[in-house]
Amino acid sequence: MSGRHSGGTGGGLRISALPKTLKMIFKLAPRQLTDEIALAKAEIKRKGIQLGIAGAFFAVALVFVGLLVIGLVVAAIMGLATIMPAWLAALLVCAVCLVIAAIGALIGLNKFKAAMPLVPEDTLRGLKHDLGIAKEGSAFDAAVLDPNSEQYKAAKAAKEAAAAKAKAEREAKIAAQPDLGPAPTEAELRRRLEERRTHLTGVRDDLGRELDVKTQAALLLAGTQALLQHGKERLDAKIAGFRSSARSSAQASGNQPTSADAGLAGQIKQRWRPLAVLAASAAALAVLVRKLIKG
Repeated sequence: MSGRHSGGTGGGLRISALPKTLKMIFKLAPRQLTDEIALAKAEIKRKGIQLGIAGAFFAVALVFVGLLVIGLVVAAIMGLATIMPAWLAALLVCAVCLVIAAIGALIGLNKFKAAMPLVPEDTLRGLKHDLGIAKEGSAFDAAVLDPNSEQYKAAKAAKEAAAAKAKAEREAKIAAQPDLGPAPTEAELRRRLEERRTHLTGVRDDLGRELDVKTQAALLLAGTQALLQHGKERLDAKIAGFRSSARSSAQASGNQPTSADAGLAGQIKQRWRPLAVLAASAAALAVLVRKLIKG
């Protein structure tokens, strides 16, 4: 078994993996169906062999039933031979069997002739006529339904030619197919079906997690919190750097530390106001996602 039928997708599933999961399902499902059909053929073949063996035993039983009938006929002849000559008794029994067989054959032949043809010709002709009218309307020629007409013969010839062409195309297509080696055994088919079924189970579970609103909301909340924490750390680092540089410049100049601090505060406020808005928006989004998960 190749690696494409083993294992499933990893954890941390996101909605972006949905197309890949659906593609995997559409790829595995036809293979699973093909192997199911092959397994059904193998089972039918095995059961056919079993039925053949059973039929052989029935045939043996019928042979012995025939011998039993022969023995009964012999017994009847020998019984009649006690009151008449043996040859006359045998002829009498054979005559009775011949009369019974002839009567049964004549009755069966009459019934068979009455039932012929086995298909409902009038009904089929009417259906073909209706279909022809539905396809062609008033342009439909009912003569094509008469087996003795030229139209029927021409249509039949065209149908046979189309069937022969289709058969030739199928044979050419089969001949062009690559040789895939010997057909898999029933045990191999069962093993492949079980492995692919396990893989499909994992893929289906992944699909459920990818389409689950709470799971995706939890992943979105985790990502938002991570981005918020990262932005907060960067903001703290920048503020600490500004304060350190401001103190250093104030100590070096020694002039008006209060006004320098005020200027630093204004600069920080102007620079990091967008970051504060971003942090507030991220916090609001996190609260909404949390409420969605709990709801």
